[in-house]
Amino acid sequence: QAQLAESGGGLVQAGGSLRLSCTASGSRFRIDTMGWYRQAPGKQRELVARISSFGSTTYADSVKGRFTISRDNAKNTVYLQMNSLKPEDTAVYYCNADQTIWGVPRTSWGQGTQVTVSS
Repeated sequence: QAQLAESGGGLVQAGGSLRLSCTASGSRFRIDTMGWYRQAPGKQRELVARISSFGSTTYADSVKGRFTISRDNAKNTVYLQMNSLKPEDTAVYYCNADQTIWGVPRTSWGQGTQVTVSS
């Protein structure tokens, strides 16, 4: 199963931008869909965006038009460009990656990166 390492979180003012990165390593099995989720204090983890290995994307309604997910398959890296950030985007952002290992679906998670948007 792949190990995921996220980077790019931080503190930004409302209206600002951040770019998150997540790189998968340590597995010889193909990385399928990769995604970003977030969890705010006292709330459940929720989907932000996902991208298939072919580039098909899905976004949460709350981030459509502001966030863009992309990936570099050669680097096993997924990105999340976040523009027009709002205080309600404050959360820990987690990267995940789906694989099929010996016919069994597996999902890996990163350790999370904090995004804080000040008003």
